[in-house]
Amino acid sequence: MPKQVDHEQRRVQIAEALQRLTTRAGLEGVSLRQVAAEAGMSMGSVQHYFGTKDEMLRYALEHRHKLRSERITAKVLAGGPPTPRSILRACLVEVLPRDPDSEADFLIGVAYFIRAVADPAMAKAFGEGVPELLAFFADQVRQAQEAGDVPASADPETEASLLWAIADSQGSEILMGHRTPAQAISTVDYYLDRLFTP
Repeated sequence: MPKQVDHEQRRVQIAEALQRLTTRAGLEGVSLRQVAAEAGMSMGSVQHYFGTKDEMLRYALEHRHKLRSERITAKVLAGGPPTPRSILRACLVEVLPRDPDSEADFLIGVAYFIRAVADPAMAKAFGEGVPELLAFFADQVRQAQEAGDVPASADPETEASLLWAIADSQGSEILMGHRTPAQAISTVDYYLDRLFTP
């Protein structure tokens, strides 16, 4: 019997190989040949699943977002019944480079950002999730307002932008050694404590 091939698993295998290489050399320094070698596959196999490097990059970006969403969901559910505050905190902390895996994830994001600055198609793919994320944050703030946990005077959209900025801006500071992950998480908690004041 011929061996059954799980095509989605092969795509994930290639995406994860690309991500490992990206943390070491950035996106521009990675070729399809290198990805094939890292994935333990032939060049032809990689090209079978992805016709172009850009197609592979977009798939890897989607895969990265999916894994991050799964991690956030698992953390929120592990902490008891979810609340707007616990959901926001899990999202914000997940962005921070706190260990080797999250540090690699942050570096991949930086590499994609650099590519997106010069590539309109990549910029579109890279930025697609941001409006949704900010709308999700704003909705959590509104739910907290309805529950009486956040003052009615708070503007949900502005608060969403501030929350994202607080988390996103600290990643590079952690990688440069100017802040520790614990300090960054403390800053997130400090702002959430101020926001979630009945």
